Amino acid sequence: MRRVTDDDDPYLWLEEIDGEAALAWVAERNAETEAALGADDGFAGLKERLREVLDASDRIPYTTRRGAFLYNFWRDAAHVRGVWRRTTPEQYRKDAPEWEVLLDLDALAAAEGEKWLWAGAGVRRLEYDRALVRLSRDGGDAVVVREFDLATRAFVENGFRVEEAKTRIGWIDADTVFVGTDFGPGSLTDSGYPRTVRRWRRGTPLQEAAPVFEAETADVSAWGRHDSTPGFERDFVGRALDFFRSELYILRPDGTPVRIEVPEDASAYVHRRHLIVTLKSDWLGQCAGSLLAFDFDAFLAGDRGPEVLFTPDERTALGDHFWTRHHLILETMRDVSTCIEVLTPVPDGGWERRPLADVPTLSAVTVVDTDPDVSDEFSLDVSGFLQPSTLYHGQIGADTEILKQAPDRFRTAGLTVHQFFATSRDGTRVPYFVIGPDVSSTGPRPGPGPALLYGYGGFEVSLTPFYDAVTGRAWLERGGTYVIANIRGGGEYGPDWHQAALGARRPRAFEDFAAVAEDLVARGITTPDMLGAAGGSNGGLLMGAMLTRYPELFGAIVAQVPLLDMVRYHKLLAGASWIAEYGDPDDEADRAHLLALSPYHRLTADRVYPPVLLMTSTRDDRVHPGHARKTAARLRDLGHRVLLHENTGGGHAGAGDNEQAAHNDALMHTFLWRHLTPPVRPASG
Repeated sequence: MRRVTDDDDPYLWLEEIDGEAALAWVAERNAETEAALGADDGFAGLKERLREVLDASDRIPYTTRRGAFLYNFWRDAAHVRGVWRRTTPEQYRKDAPEWEVLLDLDALAAAEGEKWLWAGAGVRRLEYDRALVRLSRDGGDAVVVREFDLATRAFVENGFRVEEAKTRIGWIDADTVFVGTDFGPGSLTDSGYPRTVRRWRRGTPLQEAAPVFEAETADVSAWGRHDSTPGFERDFVGRALDFFRSELYILRPDGTPVRIEVPEDASAYVHRRHLIVTLKSDWLGQCAGSLLAFDFDAFLAGDRGPEVLFTPDERTALGDHFWTRHHLILETMRDVSTCIEVLTPVPDGGWERRPLADVPTLSAVTVVDTDPDVSDEFSLDVSGFLQPSTLYHGQIGADTEILKQAPDRFRTAGLTVHQFFATSRDGTRVPYFVIGPDVSSTGPRPGPGPALLYGYGGFEVSLTPFYDAVTGRAWLERGGTYVIANIRGGGEYGPDWHQAALGARRPRAFEDFAAVAEDLVARGITTPDMLGAAGGSNGGLLMGAMLTRYPELFGAIVAQVPLLDMVRYHKLLAGASWIAEYGDPDDEADRAHLLALSPYHRLTADRVYPPVLLMTSTRDDRVHPGHARKTAARLRDLGHRVLLHENTGGGHAGAGDNEQAAHNDALMHTFLWRHLTPPVRPASG
């Protein structure tokens, strides 16, 4: 097999993100897309209705508890870039809480002439007096960091400040932080993340920060964290060997790192006296997907006897877990629906467990917030595909109450939710959710109609039930059916479900998605001409696979911020960090399957492809916009139907504010509705 080189790629110039010729070409494509979709009779009205959902003032303002206050970041029509604000628990119980605005991003952007977007803040634990605020320039992953005084609501003059980079930073004490950032040549990994961890003292130059820990250039990143829990003050450092393997160390008082000997592919952290380990492979007689607890001091002394907190089975997988002051809240998934229970360590050993809340069938519950430093309070969000969010608040061992409830955002009359299972090519049962007109076997069955199939299938990401008002208004209200496929590569059934589609096995995810598409047709829910598919990022790779491997199954395809060139992806922005997921194009053993996977390289002139809309962002510094640009150019030159929309900002999210998000969603659903609904024929007679 002849090796594919850069010389084989006539569209390489489109990888120049801000290149004059590339941007001119993008402007032409954007104009074509706006002319084709933005001028549609229903576009403006649809966009307005979607913007109304995104800006709604009666959305639930989800918060994070930090000391005496609840913190929230909020965007609406009056706050396009948003405000960081806080209130008290007493105020939050009111229908209209009084909020103290800490930082107004619109005002900051106007004052500094920068398109600042919120990227989060690290508030100093226990004191809650200062924050390390992260600001993104128009949505990129790279951020600037500035120290912020929560009492004066102002940036600290001559405080901690880091220029734009993919920085990791966190508090050690009032005058010291751990920092990893771009210190110049050799300080970043091949993936573009910090390679070193340094201890930086207030009032000293950043370049003089003392090195603490160092990763290899081929690693993904290095990090450091200080645990300020009273009685358990410790420093930890670590390195991500790849996307799924890492090493965790505790720093001795003299600064020597001591490896915590858990498997590289396990997730591990220390909470008070417990070492908590989530397994991705078998270890100590426990199977992959298990959650284990150890006494940390005993573990360091050589005692490897685990307490088993969760063991998966063929239908049940670990979702997530969260600490309160004295308990552990455990989220699990059974056939992709969530269950939740409380585990409590017993002083003499072992753990007690009991249910925390009942969750409706085909719904999801998410722990929104806990306060593990001081209380056993918790907040839960419960929602479903047709069930708006309800926010519950409670304390373990006491009653739970409804704190907030979101209103209905779209009409649900006549809509139902069902879960079905398709059979993939190798016999695997693949679950999927169908939201739309009733397709139950007991009721009247509507004829086939337009359907939109969504999937991701990578990085152990699970697609669980959720209330999506945008899809509700843009698709379900108009008579469409929405389908979510829980294909391999995700985490719906634990590590094995993910690993079944790693590397050269990636086509298993593609086969699963195609099997769901075929099952929808077999059930009479839709037809190939009326079936659309959509996905973003890794899901954009999935869409590229559907386009090039199964074009006959779909009437239209949308790929958002997609990964499409699998021969050069590792050379573009953060791409090298995903080698563990896909393989290494520079490794002879991986090159053949990556070329076979690569949608960009599979395109030909002699196949009939459904129309495709590619969407990306100039400011996406995670998945390079060149993937979408080059694929659009190749499809055009091969004579196929393709539109490209590239937002100038927004980063990997594709949109930096609600206006951009509504515009993107309106473009997508206008495109799909146009191609997937049969034309209305005049009545005869």
